[in-house]
Amino acid sequence: MTSNTYTLQILAGDGIGSEIMGEAKKIIGWINSNSDITINTRDGLIGGASIDTYGNPLDDTTLEQCRNADAILLGAVGGTKWGDIEYNLRPEAGLLKLRKELELFANLRPALVFDALIDASTLKPEIVRGLDILIVRELTGGVYFGEPRGIEDLGNGQRRGINTQVYTTMEIERVARVAFDLARKRGNKVTSCEKANVMESGLLWREDVTALHEKEFKDVELEHMYADNCAMQLLRNPSQFDVIVTDNLFGDILSDAAAMLTGSLGMLPSASLGQVGSVALYEPVHGSAPDIAGLGKANPLATILSLAMCLRYSLDQGVMADKIEQAVKAVLNSGTRTADIMADNCRQVSTSDMGDAIIAELDK
Repeated sequence: MTSNTYTLQILAGDGIGSEIMGEAKKIIGWINSNSDITINTRDGLIGGASIDTYGNPLDDTTLEQCRNADAILLGAVGGTKWGDIEYNLRPEAGLLKLRKELELFANLRPALVFDALIDASTLKPEIVRGLDILIVRELTGGVYFGEPRGIEDLGNGQRRGINTQVYTTMEIERVARVAFDLARKRGNKVTSCEKANVMESGLLWREDVTALHEKEFKDVELEHMYADNCAMQLLRNPSQFDVIVTDNLFGDILSDAAAMLTGSLGMLPSASLGQVGSVALYEPVHGSAPDIAGLGKANPLATILSLAMCLRYSLDQGVMADKIEQAVKAVLNSGTRTADIMADNCRQVSTSDMGDAIIAELDK
């Protein structure tokens, strides 16, 4: 095995997952045939597809395959078919388990505006032109995992829902370190977001991020911002941001808000990273879209761009990542569109046609 040979675990998932993953596989095939890089793929089940086959959203065998891969590329999970199942057995629980078991604590969500799609944003072009934000979200702690949690019966027809927001210094420092490291390669600025004014966990977050900055990253500009103000500023003046680091709950909300600045969730990739050298997970930001599954309408570009992120961050193949990203830009500049990003004077194509267009551009 050469240093340029890799194993990529494919988890297509549910809904449009198999369609968009099929286009990513086309790109992988092109890479294998046109470079000295060899990416061996193997398929596994997650989410509803795993529930239907194994009775749970992430089988132990699939989890072990993920551990032993160089990286994981995931499509999407979920759908109304499994909406009445207990929370711990729903399709989304498989993804949460995968993140937790592999200790994928840092979620990278770029919000990048392509010039060709600038009119797709709901904000004025002059507000979003050239936008390039990276949100680093803590992924394995906070209110989504904190204990105690649950729903209690208080009697007399009353119930109480409980979720616990909890963070440790170690959890805060490791995700902040990722954000500072990435900022050094970008605009050299980090905005740390929490609610230190009303939450003790937010106060700890602010104090620990500040201490880490003073100790290791004085060369990087650091500012603190309350999460609600950040949401407002993303709409008011998004170009002020470079890297935003925040907790699990606020990161979930702020990254979706930032995504819509770009005009379409169908265009946005993401990465979930653990410790340096460990396996990472790459997936499009959008959901499984069961309403259009099987119709050839899904936009595969977020998955293809997630593959590019995988090449850059996990496989150390930045040149190939650049080629894929440039191919995507060129295809968009040519006016080729899937339904979700269709505009006047453009040519609407199917999921498969979009993948073919990227291949044709790579061939040039």
